Amino acid sequence: MPKLNCIKVVLVEQQKTGKWLAEQMGKSTCTVSKWCSNTSQPDLATLDKIATLLNVNSKFYRKRNDTRK
Repeated sequence: MPKLNCIKVVLVEQQKTGKWLAEQMGKSTCTVSKWCSNTSQPDLATLDKIATLLNVNSKFYRKRNDTRK
C-alpha cells in the first residue's frame, strides 16, 4: 500500500502551493516537490516547521508517515 503524502494533502486542502511552502521554508521548490512526491522526506525539525506554517499538529505527519508495525 502506498504511503499517503500528508504534506501534499494539506497543501491542497489549504489551497497553498509547493512554491508557497518553499518560500516560507527558505527551501527550493525542487526540495518541496521531492517531499510532496515522497522522493525524500524532511527531518523532524523541518516537519515541525511545516506543521506550524500549515497550522496542523506535527504528530499528524509523523503518524501518517510511520510505516513501522
